[in-house]
Amino acid sequence: MTDSLLDFIREKYPLSPIETAETSTFKANGMTFTVKAYRAEGLGHVSVMRAKGFFGLMKMDTLIINPTKIELPLYSYDRIYAMGNDTLIVELYDTLSDSCDLSGLENIKNLYTDVAERDCGSHWYDSIKLPQSISKRGKKAQTVMLDQLATQYLSAYLEIENPVACAEEKRRKTAYYVDGLLANGGPSTDVFKKSLGVEKTAWIFKHILFGTAE
Repeated sequence: MTDSLLDFIREKYPLSPIETAETSTFKANGMTFTVKAYRAEGLGHVSVMRAKGFFGLMKMDTLIINPTKIELPLYSYDRIYAMGNDTLIVELYDTLSDSCDLSGLENIKNLYTDVAERDCGSHWYDSIKLPQSISKRGKKAQTVMLDQLATQYLSAYLEIENPVACAEEKRRKTAYYVDGLLANGGPSTDVFKKSLGVEKTAWIFKHILFGTAE
């Protein structure tokens, strides 16, 4: 699915691969991770992370857009396939330097109320997570529907017309979120820190996943 989402981005914003050196593949918590990063012309930083493990019983895909060039919120897509369940999480974080009309995303979200909501729990970043975010958990039979939701949602996100962003303000807000993940933890952050150490995890987050070190 991440390949299809990348194609949507590529249609509007040309992608140039970023060298990820020896960190492009690594193992953590019994799973093998592969990461790639891109510069999206006119948009910002894009990264993809794929993971699989436990004899193929679990697969995870992540796509992150850090829109440093235009006024859009940080976009984080996670898809988890495990034990016959298909979980879709799309989170938007307020890294905006000005207002942004997200009503189109809210409309798409409301079209898929038939798929069960996933309890997100409470986290340190809840104050900056936008209400248009999505958290769904379905069965394999609902994978096609979740694919449609993910595709329509990203398409609408990329179609939002916004002016050039205040780069300094967006950089500050994105760094606050990334530094907060490293300091306060999160599902993948904790796994990486335990397996790779704090320093290498920070490098992967800042240089590859979010591009805040650029």
